[in-house]
Amino acid sequence: MEFIHAMKPQMAPARAVRRTLCLLAATVGICTGSNAVGLPEFPVTAHKAVGDGLTLNTQAIQATIDDCAAHGGGTVIIPKGTFVSGSIFLKQGVNLKVDAGGILKGSQDTNDYPWIDTRIAGFEMRWPAALVNARSMTNVDISGPGTIDGSGARWWREYWDTRSHEKEDIDPHFKVARPRLVCIENSKKVVVKDVLLINPAFWNLQITYCEGVLVSNLTVRARGESIRAASSDGIDIDSTRDVLITHCDIECDDDGICLKSGRDADGLRVNRPTEDVVIRDCRVGHAAGLVVFGSETAGGIRNVKILNCKADKGCEEVVRFKTRMGRGGVVENILYQDIEADSVRTVFSFNMEAFSNTWVPEKFRTEVPPQLGTPIFRNIEIRNLHAINCTHAGRMIGLPESPLENITLENVDLKSSDGFLIRNAHKMRFINVKLNGKAVYPPEEMATTVKSTGKNSTADILPKAVTVGVIAQ
Repeated sequence: MEFIHAMKPQMAPARAVRRTLCLLAATVGICTGSNAVGLPEFPVTAHKAVGDGLTLNTQAIQATIDDCAAHGGGTVIIPKGTFVSGSIFLKQGVNLKVDAGGILKGSQDTNDYPWIDTRIAGFEMRWPAALVNARSMTNVDISGPGTIDGSGARWWREYWDTRSHEKEDIDPHFKVARPRLVCIENSKKVVVKDVLLINPAFWNLQITYCEGVLVSNLTVRARGESIRAASSDGIDIDSTRDVLITHCDIECDDDGICLKSGRDADGLRVNRPTEDVVIRDCRVGHAAGLVVFGSETAGGIRNVKILNCKADKGCEEVVRFKTRMGRGGVVENILYQDIEADSVRTVFSFNMEAFSNTWVPEKFRTEVPPQLGTPIFRNIEIRNLHAINCTHAGRMIGLPESPLENITLENVDLKSSDGFLIRNAHKMRFINVKLNGKAVYPPEEMATTVKSTGKNSTADILPKAVTVGVIAQ
């Protein structure tokens, strides 16, 4: 397999953000927040769709989309009622709006989701289509205020039942094929706004290989009551550029907002980054993480700002980076600023040895040479972060072959029952960092350049109530 791995000079974060906002203003109508203003409307009931929560309406809804496209475009309307459907595919010029009281509800029959060529969790492969699909379009608009419901519990049970029969706790992530809720691929000028997404079989909103994206005022609820909602990420931005995510409210059983760019040999082959992203004014409650990088990092993730966001009770991790050896890619030029957290498990999490127990299809097991497969986390700043009632301040662990590099914490105030664990890090800077009211600093050898010896360099930074100063191991 041929690998492509180009290292280009990268745009400074501030300049990148200005470019992103200017481009979005020009491309997705950021002032109005819509691509669909003033367009003719096509209600699905005109093609005999029935909102009784029982009738399968896939053909009627798709016929409405086709009719809308044939008449030059417009907006397909899901009116008040519960309209059950399998996969539907938007067409050029056709937008989708779910009215107040309207529910587009996914069928629980796997046969209603045809298998297509797509990218799933970092691999280009065949997988069931999403409930709502937009592919190779310009000016995509999906809006509410109604609901898109994936009826996911049936697949959550299948996943966990399959996992219970796996040996050595292998994760059957790719063995249990599950349809996503909304998937937009290879498109430009994308708007998703004002809609409620609930109960996905797999991921709520996936945006892959797109350019010029606005996700605004999205609400996600994906928490299983009696069983965990497996793979229920809120928003996944995958090898996509020029993105603004704003005023979203997310609760799920997986990552809240996640940035990805492919995994392992297949991701290195594709070699498409996620870049120039602004995430602002968002709240994440119960979830695995607030804004998460990886673990699919092969194409690189760069020039990202997370501004004025909040992690509420039940959010496990706030600043979350994950990857593993063999995945490759550079994650760089990242800023978290003005972040609030309350009752989270861990504030800072850098994990470069993630997910070693996931089963992957044979075709994706190509071994990656170390010079390409070694991931890099560098040039990451966290400013003005305030966290209370936390369990752990942080676990910031790089690789001996690829230490965390140039990580800066500035104006960080933590109230936590446990401190930091730092391992394999270079050029760390703590500026006005307080843990339970006491100033803390990285160990001296990690505050300047240190050559890796292949042995783990470790430091625990604990509250003074437990021990005084820094212990270097």
